[in-house]
Amino acid sequence: MDLLWISVLESVLFGAIGLALALVSFFVMDMMTPGHLGKQLAKDQNTALAIVVGSGILGTCIIIAAAIHG
Repeated sequence: MDLLWISVLESVLFGAIGLALALVSFFVMDMMTPGHLGKQLAKDQNTALAIVVGSGILGTCIIIAAAIHG
């Protein structure tokens, strides 16, 4: 039973680390691009930008998952 709780704790910890790194990657993309990404995504509803940002975050998440999985 202890092994189960350790596995659950590791999963939650690695999930939190993965989400934090995905958030950091969004802020890095925000700094690298002209303008404010949040404003352009939410207020201006820039679909092309949403696709680019989404694919960038997805690519980052795939790399993070592969690194965590080993």
